[in-house]
Amino acid sequence: MPKVQITDVILRDAHQSLIATRMRTEDMLPICSKLDAIGYWSLECWGGATFDACVRFLKEDPWERLRKLKESLPNTRLQMLLRGQNLLGYRHYSDDVVRAFIARTVDNGMDVFRIFDALNDLRNLKTAIEATVAADAHAQGTICYTTSPVHTTEGFVAMARELEAMGCQSLAIKDMAGLLTPYATGELVKALRDAVDLPLHLHSHATAGLSDMCHLKAIENGCNHIDTAISSFAGGTSHTPTESMVAALHGTDYDTGLDLEAIQQIGMYFYEVRKKYHQFESEYTGVDTRVQVNQVPGGMISNLSNQLREQNALDRMNEVLTEIPAVRKDLGFPPLVTPTSQIVGTQAVLNVLTEKRYQTITNEVKLYLQGGYGKAPGAVNPTLQQEAVGNEDLIECRPADLLAPELDKLRSECREFTDSEEDMLTYAMFPEIGRQFLEHRAEGTLEPEPLEPPADSTGGAAPTEFNITLHGETYHIKVTGAGHKGQAERQFYFSVDGIPEEVLIETLDELVLEGGTTGAVRETIAGKRPAPSHEGDVTTGMPGNIVEVLVSEGDEVTAGQPILVAEAMKMETEITAPISGKVMDIYVEKGDSVTPKDTLISIRSD
Repeated sequence: MPKVQITDVILRDAHQSLIATRMRTEDMLPICSKLDAIGYWSLECWGGATFDACVRFLKEDPWERLRKLKESLPNTRLQMLLRGQNLLGYRHYSDDVVRAFIARTVDNGMDVFRIFDALNDLRNLKTAIEATVAADAHAQGTICYTTSPVHTTEGFVAMARELEAMGCQSLAIKDMAGLLTPYATGELVKALRDAVDLPLHLHSHATAGLSDMCHLKAIENGCNHIDTAISSFAGGTSHTPTESMVAALHGTDYDTGLDLEAIQQIGMYFYEVRKKYHQFESEYTGVDTRVQVNQVPGGMISNLSNQLREQNALDRMNEVLTEIPAVRKDLGFPPLVTPTSQIVGTQAVLNVLTEKRYQTITNEVKLYLQGGYGKAPGAVNPTLQQEAVGNEDLIECRPADLLAPELDKLRSECREFTDSEEDMLTYAMFPEIGRQFLEHRAEGTLEPEPLEPPADSTGGAAPTEFNITLHGETYHIKVTGAGHKGQAERQFYFSVDGIPEEVLIETLDELVLEGGTTGAVRETIAGKRPAPSHEGDVTTGMPGNIVEVLVSEGDEVTAGQPILVAEAMKMETEITAPISGKVMDIYVEKGDSVTPKDTLISIRSD
């Protein structure tokens, strides 16, 4: 049997899973020559959330990253994750945009496209596969693995046959949440091996503690390609360690032929790199068997945790994890992968925090139930569908068939600030943040989000033990702990003359220190908006950003009328008027960050 070949995900999924996709290109390039010498089948380095994170947080041009990686890895295939008709955004794009994006991506250095659809609706993969083949790149068709009453091995085999007929050169099993068990893996791989004449790749996360065994069972049943992660970014919601699999297979018929000591050296490099990003560390770095029930992928659970922490509701995480399978059932058991993981997760959070299921329904859930993302794997809840969609027509065709060509329109919109095709495609993926990124780049004002100094750094340090004098009395204060820094209301734990005390501090203004010596006052929005106290005070169900303000002061509105559009966890939700009346005050504008404790708009009845 041929040796097992490895795709290492250190440059994409590994750091996406563990440090929120924050690794910068400057930390990738120095080790590329050693990565290139290993002999991997491919290195996954682009797609997924990396494009978004580059533009949104790192203020890097993702196309420039791709070109630099290609130059630095001349002997290794570069691989990306592509969401079929969604590409890298969160909506379907017209076919001409899909073709243009793939063509430019190949021109910039991409070799392998792992193409998937969140619903396993193969209609949404057709154009992307055709475009990849036309560009002389490797089209890898993907089965998003999940378990439910409507997902079976026979169904996955039928998908595989169709993907082969569509022109795919290999087939990937994408176990994005770590749901596979060893014997289920063996059964599925054997069935696929018997059904199609394509190389099989296994991508499985380590969340449930089973991925090592799943890889071994896959290999024993005919899967010759596996995804792993350098050990310093492995485990938890990431992947099986590369070094462990190389060692496990050494001297067997499945020997990878890779140099274990060389990989270990790379692991030590990334061990040091990881320290730089300590502020983004996932809390889910160990085994979490709950995933076998809630099916929440690693990146999604970290996002949920942050959302709940921001509103002091982290103690309700178990309620959310219980609600997610219920929402998933209502939506016809979609696999939980971008964007359906965000669609289901956000709705579950809203259901829990509002304490009334589907009191608020996100725009994405409405579109999903209408058929805007494709065909649901199973039957959806008809009552919920009627509530969300109303009298609008359901979409039965491939959603992209309803989209007119977009390229010329996009080029026209971008003409005033760029003539680059790559820049235009960046704008197409993320219009708001993309345009902002391109304008700031032109102005030379791009600034990545700051990195916190290492824990042992003294620069800009604040005192943790001191005396204070109040009304003539002196108290010895020692700070013993603090709540999460992202909270507007944050617990601090003190020892006051040896007696432990807990206080709750709400930040209104902040002093931003530079080098520990100088600073400037930064006003925060929190505290400037009144707390809700009237039935006409409009609030949001969860922290997010205002996408659009739909009314003006003085407008007459009716109860249930959309007045704001907010975004949370990359999902948009319409916020409606709680009562009929006149808009008296608007406390937000487009782009503002908001929390549930803020009054966003005040409405008073006539």
